[in-house]
Amino acid sequence: MIYMIDNNLKWCREELEMTQTELGNIFGVSNSTVRGWENAYDTIPLKKLVRFCNQFNYSLDFVLGLTRKNIKYNKDIKLSQKQIGKKLKLLREKLDLSQQQIADKCSIARSTYSHYEIGLSLITTLTLYTICKTYDISIDWFVGRTDNKKIKI
Repeated sequence: MIYMIDNNLKWCREELEMTQTELGNIFGVSNSTVRGWENAYDTIPLKKLVRFCNQFNYSLDFVLGLTRKNIKYNKDIKLSQKQIGKKLKLLREKLDLSQQQIADKCSIARSTYSHYEIGLSLITTLTLYTICKTYDISIDWFVGRTDNKKIKI
C-alpha cells in the first residue's frame, strides 16, 4: 500500500509568509511544482525537502504530516544513502521481514528496495514516508537528526 503524503508544506510556507513563487525560487522550481508538492499531486524530492527543513528549522516528520507538532532540532541533516540504508536493514531485520515484503508494502521492485538498503541509491521521499507511516518510525531518525526512532505525535 502506498500512502498519499498529507503534508504540512503549505502551512510552513504560509507561516514563513512566503508565496509559492518565492519558495519555488529557493528550490529552482516553478510555483506550479510547489503547488503540486503542497497538494500532494507530486512528492518533493528528499534532497529538496531536507534543504527546506535545514534552512527553516522544521522536522521532516512535521513537514510530511507524520506529527502535528514541529520539533526544532537545531541540527542540520546531512543526507547519507549509506546511513539510511543501514537503518532500513536494521528496521527490516528487527521486524523480521524480507526485502520483498517491504518492497511490496511500498509498491516498488525488490531490487529497488535492495539498492536503497545497501546505500546504492537515495531512497525516494514517498518510499521513506510509506515505511515510516506503516511502521510508526520517525523520518528524522532515518536521516540521523534524532536518536528517537518512534514518531512523537
